[in-house]
Amino acid sequence: MLLRPAYLGLTNTFAMLRLLPMNDRDKDIEILVLRHQIAVLQRQLGDTRVQFSPIDRALFAALLHRLPRQILHRLHLLVRPDTILRWHRDLLRRHHARMSRPKRPGRPRTIRSIRVLVLRLAKENPSWGYRRIHGELLVLGIKIAASTVWQILTDAGIHPAPERASSTWAQFLRSQAEVLLACDFLETVTLTSARMYVLVVIEHAHRRIRILGATAHPTATWVTQAVRNLVMDLEDAHCQARFLIRDRDGKFPQLFDNILADAGIEVVLSGIQMPRMNSIVERWIQTCRHELLDRTLIWNQRHLVHALREYERFYNSHQPHQGIANARPLQPLPEPITNPAQITRLDVRRRSRLGGNLNEYYYAA
Repeated sequence: MLLRPAYLGLTNTFAMLRLLPMNDRDKDIEILVLRHQIAVLQRQLGDTRVQFSPIDRALFAALLHRLPRQILHRLHLLVRPDTILRWHRDLLRRHHARMSRPKRPGRPRTIRSIRVLVLRLAKENPSWGYRRIHGELLVLGIKIAASTVWQILTDAGIHPAPERASSTWAQFLRSQAEVLLACDFLETVTLTSARMYVLVVIEHAHRRIRILGATAHPTATWVTQAVRNLVMDLEDAHCQARFLIRDRDGKFPQLFDNILADAGIEVVLSGIQMPRMNSIVERWIQTCRHELLDRTLIWNQRHLVHALREYERFYNSHQPHQGIANARPLQPLPEPITNPAQITRLDVRRRSRLGGNLNEYYYAA
């Protein structure tokens, strides 16, 4: 593309040099011959328009733009004089646009080590969306925007939000989150077709999960003992809970509410067929199924309790939560990395739990 303008300029220079030794009479004859050739060409083409390449237009505009309009109208050209002038204006506009274009448009490119780490997290955790990956980066002290993670995944041809629902759940009593608890039963089935019931409690403010136990027979005695253990744990942790939200499941005996009332915790019943009133714990149950139970073959009750305890430690100590600004229930976010040399050389290791179903990432010592 760049050789053609140089070639045309060189050939026209030699053509001009060839005209220097010619007298005016010879030049006039050549002009008349060229005008006649143009007339013959126009007669043969008829209504067909001559197509000029951008290089041809630039050459015509450069040679003819200095001539006055009156002289241009007298010339025998294949195009109108106004077209020549328009070509010259377009040539100047493109030149100014090219000179005004910034040398480094937009924001600087994300550091390669961060892009590699984002793609690694997406590859090792196919169910993670871009916000989950963004939260994991914040846990590692890498502060970038969630939109940057989305762009990195999109550029690599990876869906930024796999298996994600488009709707969100409403926050119940947001202003009272510091004193709110929520509980519910989680049901699952082992390989021997035995149905197991898991009683879980979650803190609204910090998203800390407490698994009170698992059993095949959630009797009133078992549930009562579980809530007694919960009250003692809350007292040891100096938790200031004042309300507990639960559904109207018949597995909760009246003694369950009485024990909580003696501890200063009022039970709030959710509406009939209104799971959104207890959306925090319902969301955790969905997350537990998606990240653990749907990917693990549970053999028996002992195996279920072991898996749930491992997931409880992972959930409370490592996994970031969007509801609390991507912090962890038991650990705050570390300070962002500001040293460019440290960001350039990221030595991030993986710690697998439960056979690789859960992955934790940390810096090598």
